[in-house]
Amino acid sequence: MKIRIHLFLLSNFKRFIDRFFTRKSSALLMWLSVIIGTLAGGAAALFDQGIIWISEMRLLLIATYSDSEIPLWLVAIPISSAMAGLAFYITHRFAPEAGGSGIPEIEGAMEGMRPVRWKRVLPVKFVGGLLALGSGMALGREGPSVQLGANIGRMISDVFKVDKLDAQALLAAGAAGGLAAAFNAPLAGIMFVIEEMRSQFNYSLSSTKSVFLSAVMATIVMRLLSGQQAVVEVTHYSHPDLMSLWLYLLLGFCFGVIGILFNKMVLATLDMYLFIHKNQRWRFVAIGLFLGAGFGALSVLAPELAFSGLDLIPEVSGGHFLAGTLMVIFLFRVLTSLLSFSSGAPGGVFAPTLALGTLFGMLFGLAAHALFPEIVTEAGTFAIAGMGGLFAATVRAPITGILLVIEMTSNYEMILPLIVTCLGATMVAQSLGGRPIYTQLLERTMRLSMRQKRQEIRNKAMHRLGKDK
Repeated sequence: MKIRIHLFLLSNFKRFIDRFFTRKSSALLMWLSVIIGTLAGGAAALFDQGIIWISEMRLLLIATYSDSEIPLWLVAIPISSAMAGLAFYITHRFAPEAGGSGIPEIEGAMEGMRPVRWKRVLPVKFVGGLLALGSGMALGREGPSVQLGANIGRMISDVFKVDKLDAQALLAAGAAGGLAAAFNAPLAGIMFVIEEMRSQFNYSLSSTKSVFLSAVMATIVMRLLSGQQAVVEVTHYSHPDLMSLWLYLLLGFCFGVIGILFNKMVLATLDMYLFIHKNQRWRFVAIGLFLGAGFGALSVLAPELAFSGLDLIPEVSGGHFLAGTLMVIFLFRVLTSLLSFSSGAPGGVFAPTLALGTLFGMLFGLAAHALFPEIVTEAGTFAIAGMGGLFAATVRAPITGILLVIEMTSNYEMILPLIVTCLGATMVAQSLGGRPIYTQLLERTMRLSMRQKRQEIRNKAMHRLGKDK
């Protein structure tokens, strides 16, 4: 009798397990999403702490080898140059797809157009990103975090041998977890996949739940390791005057134009770099050495123009700069952001874009306060709205921009001005024919890839023809 009962319980338990791990319940997909989110959060936290550590080591080296006769900026040049040059070398040598933000590569992989070589990309993106960001280049940590998270998703898919549909969902879940952890913004991470990757993401209840779970777990791990404070600590503003909302709409219109111009300049700078290095490794590394030297000097002489720009946001929104200084910093940061991001260095453009939006928004706010002091009492509110405005115009993901700014700054009462600004920016960018920057970057990558394949076929044909002769 006992044996029958045990057999009955064992058979029912096996039946329960079989049902639990079927496509119908998608329980395995959920558990894998939890694992991916945990690993993505850990990788993002480790990457964040690594940037702090390598930056401190660079400063320690600069202080060690400098004295009263040798200025700090002169010592910083060879140190930062070596760091950036090494980042460029390992990227070009081992995993060229790890260059840039990596987000277009993930979108291409979700469409089945780009491979995900996680065994190469994970170490190269991590180490290369640390070296590039630590050297002082104007790059953000979100691009590496997104690509690291997505590659972790593909790694887990390969380990557990899930089908193609689930593999795409886990790739998206990893990307969401990476962004959520990078900015301590789970809602923005979820919305980024749903909104920005809408043409590639296969919407279903299971895939959407996997994105949610990964973003939540990644944020929990990040907060356990790095704390729960906001990424950018700025003044918490109250609701602005409703009569001033038309000014935020006008600010959005301005960002719509600026966003289109910025995207065009990114593509033009990419073409300029390609013309210089012609995909030859020594030229590519030489560019890295040169950029590292320049940003090494800037990091000491004018740190406002170097690094990601996240540390600059509280100073700008707090009113620490005059209008003329803001304009100069804005123009030069446009240049440093373009030179850094378009070079192929492993780093993102989210953070530099947010900093640029803050600078221009503060400029606009100062002008609005001078012209309409009765309805504009705080110029800093336009700086917060500007963070999301330029992001919405360039990436064409307004909801993500709104959530990202709110979660990063904890300025929940700024939601209405943010919506108005991002709406205006998106409307103008779309009406002027602007397209999302990551879509354009993916198309450019595919064109260059096809051109390279045709050249290889042509070279092989010429080689055979030479042998026949």
